[in-house]
Amino acid sequence: MLIDAKGLDFTSLNQKLRACSGDCLVTGCMGQRFIAAGMADRKITLNGVPGNALGAYLNGAEITVNGNAQDAVGDTMNTGKIVIHGNIGDAAGYAMRGGAIYVKCNAGYRAGIHMKEYRDKRPVMVIGGRAGSFLGEYQAGGIIIVLGLHTDGRPVVGNYPCTGMHGGVMFIRGNASGIRFPSQVTASPASEEDVSGIVPYLEEYCRLFGGNIKELLSGGFTAIKPDSRNPYKQMYVAN
Repeated sequence: MLIDAKGLDFTSLNQKLRACSGDCLVTGCMGQRFIAAGMADRKITLNGVPGNALGAYLNGAEITVNGNAQDAVGDTMNTGKIVIHGNIGDAAGYAMRGGAIYVKCNAGYRAGIHMKEYRDKRPVMVIGGRAGSFLGEYQAGGIIIVLGLHTDGRPVVGNYPCTGMHGGVMFIRGNASGIRFPSQVTASPASEEDVSGIVPYLEEYCRLFGGNIKELLSGGFTAIKPDSRNPYKQMYVAN
């Protein structure tokens, strides 16, 4: 079903999306917030720029944006997939607890903040370019992958990555030289087992946006994990 979002506020647009019985193509997005919040069992393609909290509380739907997206993409999403053929703003994947977010280019500040996992739900965020400061702040679970493409010579990761990290794992393509990590995490070359675990996500990135998996793997990865002696775990995880 085709929906023209021009002139619609976010409430009216979401009402039309919920009334659809199948897949939807939305044209003319101009900053409407909360698009597809909590939705399941459908594919939604957006042309234009969706506003804040795209796919918040997503519960199984697949969203593709043919362009950029604003802040809080995938806020507290549960399951599903969000694909951004451009850049995203700040706080993408805030408290994300399942599903996957794939970003072709760059992410703003605080991507993956409070990301968490539970049992078989393990959220994944793949950022093709660079990420701003406070990447993975208070990360409690899940996987964040930063590939360092499309960076225009800027640092792959901004300041203060992994601040308060107490779970999950972050992968940065290359040796992550020059990135200053806090003392409660360890940063070391990813093992073969580590890399084999993220290959499916790298293959999916190449399928979605183009690219060569061999080239992505050629430079190796740095794995950042909480130190087992990390005091933050005692603050945030119940025994």
